[in-house]
Amino acid sequence: MSRPTSTYRVQLTPDFGFAQVAEIAGYLRDLGVSHVYLSPILQSTPESRHGYDVTDHSRIREEFGGATGFREMAQQLAAHDLGVVVDIVPNHMNTVNAQFWSLLKDGPDSPYANWFDIEWVDGKVALPVLGDDTQPVVDGDVLRYHEHSYPHPGHYRLVNWREGPGYRRFFDVSTLIGLRVEDPAVLFATHEVIFWLLDEGLVEGLRVDHPDGLADPRGYLERLRARAGETWTVVEKILIGPERLPDDWACDGTTGYDVLNRVNGLFVDPAGKEPLVRLFTELTGQPEEYRPVMAQAKREVLDLFFGAEVDRLARVTSYDPAALRELLAAMPVYRAYVAPGEPPPPEQVEIVELAAEACSPAVQPVVREVLYGSAESIVRFQQTCGPVMAKGVEDTALYRWYPLACLNEVGGEPDAFGVTVEEFHDYCAELRPYTMTTLSTHDTKRSEDVRARLSVLSEMPEEWAAAVSEWSSAVRFDPRLDYLAWQNLMAAWPISVDRFTDYLLKAAREAKTAISWINPDPAYEQGLREFAEAAVRLPIGEFTERIDPFAMSNSLGAKVVQLMMPGVPDVYQGNETTDFSLVDPDNRRPVTYPRKPETSWDAAKLLVTTQALRLRRRLEGAAPYLPLWAEGEAAEHVIAFARGRAADARDRPRAVAVATRLPVRLARTGWGATTLTLPAGTWRDLLTGSLYTGRIPLAHLLGQYPVVLLERHDL
Repeated sequence: MSRPTSTYRVQLTPDFGFAQVAEIAGYLRDLGVSHVYLSPILQSTPESRHGYDVTDHSRIREEFGGATGFREMAQQLAAHDLGVVVDIVPNHMNTVNAQFWSLLKDGPDSPYANWFDIEWVDGKVALPVLGDDTQPVVDGDVLRYHEHSYPHPGHYRLVNWREGPGYRRFFDVSTLIGLRVEDPAVLFATHEVIFWLLDEGLVEGLRVDHPDGLADPRGYLERLRARAGETWTVVEKILIGPERLPDDWACDGTTGYDVLNRVNGLFVDPAGKEPLVRLFTELTGQPEEYRPVMAQAKREVLDLFFGAEVDRLARVTSYDPAALRELLAAMPVYRAYVAPGEPPPPEQVEIVELAAEACSPAVQPVVREVLYGSAESIVRFQQTCGPVMAKGVEDTALYRWYPLACLNEVGGEPDAFGVTVEEFHDYCAELRPYTMTTLSTHDTKRSEDVRARLSVLSEMPEEWAAAVSEWSSAVRFDPRLDYLAWQNLMAAWPISVDRFTDYLLKAAREAKTAISWINPDPAYEQGLREFAEAAVRLPIGEFTERIDPFAMSNSLGAKVVQLMMPGVPDVYQGNETTDFSLVDPDNRRPVTYPRKPETSWDAAKLLVTTQALRLRRRLEGAAPYLPLWAEGEAAEHVIAFARGRAADARDRPRAVAVATRLPVRLARTGWGATTLTLPAGTWRDLLTGSLYTGRIPLAHLLGQYPVVLLERHDL
């Protein structure tokens, strides 16, 4: 089965289903992608805008067009030489489903008792739904409580909604119940539709959601590959810092957050760290160091959300919940990978032991249990690490410590300013050839073009500080939030009051310093709305307009690097032109097709994207990567590399990508005598049509555009 050369992510909704995807087949073909990458397609709650809350694994979602609509869409895409990749959700499903109802009715005797990760107490499972003095009402064979309904009688007990459930869930979302796909029967029952789509050739690739939640990610991927063959498969694995995907996972790579953060770092000036951190601490009162903020946030979410999970782990391991909370808070990654019955890999032992060194002596005995103890101790500890990282870091710490918010991305480290060209080349040399690469997703905190604007601030911190001082003197609200507001308002400009208010409400609730999702404060929220209304009336756009030439350079540079580096590049819907979206649901708004340029930035980005995607279709899938090095006083301002082999000579590159980096400092000094030597041969610029050969002055090469995309002219 052929692997994609590139993908295009589409967010399916009841308003944009299979028929609408089929209508844009010609547009996507002309754009240059090889596969359409769909959000989850199985039946979920009717109003769901994302599809990660599956209710019936045996059906393709009716709101999208059902099985008939999917087949017609796939045929239309195939007629345009486009394949289909689908997003699958093996870890969890919505609690409103026939199988869970059977379990609630019949308890452990239900034929579906093995589907879910349940902790039975006296033959019953706890359901956290009670929230007021309203009493449940019996209605025939059904017990009703507000919008909830359950079999009457049943094997469950209703508890306060602030308590954890008696089952494993997705993060802290009690309406999403964990599936036991480690049981082969459950795996095949929950994947039956996916498998027949693969068998019929209607689907050619899989994106696996949240593998960290599974009891045995390696085993799951092995069983998936055994059934799906060599189907291209990538996993939504968040890797932190030097962490790499386990070598023994039967997949082609990750969904690209690791790549996103490396590419992003190329366009951040490390010299901006000290002044931006100083500005941040002065405005917010937060510490200069990120790590204590992260550790505190993880401890807080453990107390707020994961009491039931920690208590269950304590019962399994027979250790004090306080010691377990310490170790969970100290874990630096989303999961350690230890298989029960096997010697733990040395690097995984080191991760857990180093985490324990930062804890009290009471934690040391716990380390042995979670590395060498019972199978349930080992697995349940690993399954608890991911939710703590996700809620503590992604959904808390990244909203509290943000000197430069473009670094506050999924899997990112906001205190790591900048990636050197050498570091990036070394990283590309070790990438799996068919891993996915991306710049924006349905889960990113900010779109790629918002981050491109924010990256500019690392090169002009003094000018930025002066602008923030001026705006803050006119409008202020909460020092723990205002500076995040100014960054995002400037970078997403122009933005409506409603969109900006919605973002700030989410940011404040995630930060949990004044309000949270479970502890609202109407007075604070009204004050925040008033702040947003006043802030949007300020002349923020003047600053945005001033930095946009540099932001455009960052945007195009990141795009050409991501599309041409090793891996399978993904374009998130609409990001072939500029997109200034913030965190979901803002970044999941409907997209209008075809994308039509409205600005010079739009036109340039669409041209770069189209030419790069078409070129990728002409390259070998695992085309070699050759670093190219500029020479001269401005050499640090360019990232360049060659890819692929020409058909007539297997040792000759076929394509060259060049991008400008750190454009503000470059504008102050110029290219000077800096040059780039191209591989032997004659090269045609796909953006301008110019021909080049030999050693080229970069001032000439990077003339009309801040990026260059070359293909051999003598093939």
